[in-house]
This record gives sequence, structure tokens and C-alpha cells, in this order.
Amino acid sequence: MPQSTDTPDLFTPLRLGAIELPNRVIMAPMTRSRAGAGNCPTELTADYYAQRASAGLIITEATQVCDTAQGYPNTPGIHTDAQTHAWRAVAEAVHTAGGRIVTQLWHVGRISHPLFQPNGAAPLAPSAIAAKGQLYTGAGMEPFPMPRALETDEIPALVRHFADAAKRAVFDAGLDGVEIHAANGYLIDQFLRDRTNIRSDRYGGSVENRCRFLLEILEATAHAVGADRIGVRLSPTGVFNDMGDSDPLPHFLSITQALNPFSLAYLHVIEGRPGHHMAPPEGAPHVAAALRAAFKGPFILNGGYSRTDADATLAKGEADAVSFGEPFISNPDLPLRFRTDAPLAEADRNSYYGGTAKGYTDYPALESVAA
Repeated sequence: MPQSTDTPDLFTPLRLGAIELPNRVIMAPMTRSRAGAGNCPTELTADYYAQRASAGLIITEATQVCDTAQGYPNTPGIHTDAQTHAWRAVAEAVHTAGGRIVTQLWHVGRISHPLFQPNGAAPLAPSAIAAKGQLYTGAGMEPFPMPRALETDEIPALVRHFADAAKRAVFDAGLDGVEIHAANGYLIDQFLRDRTNIRSDRYGGSVENRCRFLLEILEATAHAVGADRIGVRLSPTGVFNDMGDSDPLPHFLSITQALNPFSLAYLHVIEGRPGHHMAPPEGAPHVAAALRAAFKGPFILNGGYSRTDADATLAKGEADAVSFGEPFISNPDLPLRFRTDAPLAEADRNSYYGGTAKGYTDYPALESVAA
């Protein structure tokens, strides 16, 4: 697909590694907690993503790589044959509708509860530091428990889980690639940040050691499916899930520079705009521009962008694409609405998590609204 030599906007085609995009309106990953038995995607999941196939790229909800990775009710996995088969149906539905779809791979680490863990065990983490706050377990709100610090010799198995999940996603389920979730306070992010990683082995201490887990995952997944089908998501200044870092600008600049040798499909950075819930806290540095300059591949930004904001961001070269979350929930044809300056439908926040088709697949497309 040829690239335009003009100033890009949201409707300029783009290539992300092995994936050709017709536009730069990316559907951001969003947990919807509607997986079925065995944490398998359902026919409704396939309908949901197929309705949104006009996105330049769909990044699915975060998906467990193993049975210790879950932290919320009814989130899908891709580590069993049944789950993989169910994801194939999703991929086929999206491809039939003309779309492109990658799945986001995660392990939640300490953001879990024994109710989600095999044999009721403690959640895993780089260090035995409990998050402040509570999580929803399906049986009500519970305080975050004290996690168990991973032994050094346990970490290679987790690396293999990510690589195995990537193989299932690309070769068995037929998805177009994977995004490694290294953001928002989940396991990889817990390794990256010095607030949650106080290890004294080769996975802790220096920034080089703290990013070792992520780099080993990338090496293994790149060997499994090819680096040109892998993206990474980072949230350098995010505080969600009780996160923080003593000096995020130099730390994440080093982490970003360490990604370059892989020639990844893209880097996806969350740095919310003013007023957005993922905006850097007061006094924290804004780091996205520095990471953009440091990263040698396609760069995606996320964090409360409007269509106008996004076009301005692309025109100034601050990103190659912009991802949108909540607007895609209630506007399945969001690219068309942007292109035609149509009004955006409001989403029902009460139906974001769990439930049935209501607030999931029952938002009408623009043609239906106009009819």
C-alpha cells in the first residue's frame, strides 16, 4: 500500500510491520469482561470486533497468556485449545468484514486475587509489594492481596508463556499479530518501574535489569512469530493500579531505546491529554515526545484524543497513528463518523464490563441512525 508524501491525517494509509492499514484510526484495547465458559471469546465477541472492522487496526482486549495471568472476571485467555479455537472465529469474522486485528497479551501480576489463581495461590509479582486499593472479583470488592515475589528460575517459564500465546494467536487463531501489554501496572510494567521492582537479581536494580523481562519476552515472541507482527504498549507516567517511578523520563527513554534492535511493528504509548484519566499526574514529566524521537519504528499515541486533536498530532509528526478507546464502544463505525464529521454517540458506562449484547453489540452504525 503506497504511503502518501503529503502531511498525513487519520485517513492516510500506514504500514505497521507486516500489517497494512487503510487508515490511522486505531481501536485501543479495552477490557469488556464478556468471555464465556473457560474464558473463551464468544459469538458475541466476534460480532463486536467485526462491527468495528473499519478501524485501521483493532487491538483486542487484554488476553491471558497462562492460568496465573487473570485478574478480572470473564476476561479471555489464549493458552488453551478451546480459547484459541474461539479466537479463530473472531479473527475470521473481522477478516471477512475487511479488518485487521491483533490481540493484546497480558499477565496481570499482582493485580489479581487468589480467587483467580490456580489452587487459590497468591498472585505473582516481581516483588512482594501489595497494591493499594481494591479490585472487583465477581464476588464483590476485595483489597489487593500481598503477592508472592517470583523466584529467578520461574521467570523463563513466564517468558515462554508469552511466546506460546503469540504462536497460538498468529498461527493457530489467524490473528494478524500481538501487542505485548507492558503498561497500566500489570506484570511487565511492575518489572519496569522501581516502585514495584525492588529485586536484587538480574531482573532488578538498574533500568537495564528491570527491562530484561520485557526484552526476553520480545526475543522469544519475535522468534515465534516475527518482530514485524509485534507491538508493545507502555504507560511511562501512568499511576493506575498504584504505579509510579522515581524518574520516568530517563528510565523509559532507556527502555524505548532498548526496543529498537527488534524492529517491532509499533510502539503504543499512553500519555493522556489534559483532563484525561491517564494524563500524567501534576508535576510529572511528559515523556511521549522524547520516546517518539527515540523510537525508530511506527509510534501510536493514546489518551483522550478527539478527531481534531489526532489530526493535529499526526500533522506535527508527534505520532504515526492515534488509538481511540471509549469512542469505539458506542461508535462501531468511528472512522466513518470522523470522515463525515458525524456526531458521536455517547456510551453507557454502566454496560462497559460484563453483561450481554446491551452496551456491547447493540450500538447502531451511522447508516442505521440516518435511516
